[in-house]
Amino acid sequence: MSDEQSLTHLDSKGEAHMVDVGDKAVTQRIATARSKIRMQPETLVAIESSELKKGDALAVARIAAIQAAKKTSDLIPLCHPLPITKVFVDLTIDHELPGVVIDVTCKVRGQTGIEMEALTAASVAALTLYDMAKGIDCGMVIEQTALLHKSGGKTGEWQNDDYC
Repeated sequence: MSDEQSLTHLDSKGEAHMVDVGDKAVTQRIATARSKIRMQPETLVAIESSELKKGDALAVARIAAIQAAKKTSDLIPLCHPLPITKVFVDLTIDHELPGVVIDVTCKVRGQTGIEMEALTAASVAALTLYDMAKGIDCGMVIEQTALLHKSGGKTGEWQNDDYC
């Protein structure tokens, strides 16, 4: 394996370690991730009209996503803690799915990417919606969590053309 293809999170003994990003340039980095949660149409109506016993599921999911982005380095072992400057959460009711489409965009000025924060936030928002509505619909399915777009850093801009 060449130096470019070597595994960055393993040391010479094959042991996991956190990569040193101290010498990398500080740049504006942005990432957007999406997750979907599919449910029964009646469940979606209950979420949309805020009729769940646990309360306003969309508001709670939005807060959960923001908190998850900030806690990503506590959850994903080799992620660096980042000084996140923005977390934007868009929850879209999709009656054709039926379900909720969750898009999360995270921003940072830093030395490493923010993709994991966006992915974690979208995933936790979907898990939160599941938790809020599981009393009426245990058959909900969280699906298609994916990175949609990222920019900044050495690799520059990338877009998931298969998913966007």
